[in-house]
Amino acid sequence: MSMHLQREIENLKKQLLSLGAMVEDQVRLAVRAFLEHDESLARQIEQRDDEIDRREVEVEEECLKTLALHQPVAGNLRLVVAALKINNDLERIGDLAVNIARKAAAFARQPLPDVPFDVSSMGEKAQTMLRESVDALVNGDARLAHDVCMRDDEVDRMKHELRLGVEELIGQRPEQTAGLLRLLAVSRNLERIADCATNIAEDVIYLIEGKIVRHRRED
Repeated sequence: MSMHLQREIENLKKQLLSLGAMVEDQVRLAVRAFLEHDESLARQIEQRDDEIDRREVEVEEECLKTLALHQPVAGNLRLVVAALKINNDLERIGDLAVNIARKAAAFARQPLPDVPFDVSSMGEKAQTMLRESVDALVNGDARLAHDVCMRDDEVDRMKHELRLGVEELIGQRPEQTAGLLRLLAVSRNLERIADCATNIAEDVIYLIEGKIVRHRRED
């Protein structure tokens, strides 16, 4: 590998990891804003989204430049392809964090009375999956990436149970329908964050092992 290509690859990794750290922080703050009904924090999260979008474009441009100028092969090609896909998932997670923040702002203005749902646990699991998928990328840890993939079903189950509970409560408390639907939307966004974290983990497995594992996790 030429020295110039090596520098490009290292720069690409740094950009991607910086974006990952920022997105992780957005998700953490969005969940906190929701749990604490903090409208000011929710607005800050929305304002930071433009920076995530800008960085996502920069990473994509870096990937395309590397492909065009250096025509990488083997492991370097896998890295650039994986970086393109991970970059897209990180930007999507940033959007999902904004969605949660907007629901948090709404709850700050009109809190929902006590409900028997543990959204904080679901948020912790989604955040852990995201953090560990990025850690797997940083450390080249395929085993950790496989572990992230295996935990996606657990978040799916929690969202399903919450949806059933919300549907039941809407029947019992129709006057709270709007708030309960916002709560359901938060759980849906957390589930999608977990899905994107799984996508990142699958791309890390592809990067390290050269295996495409989508649709084959049950094996």
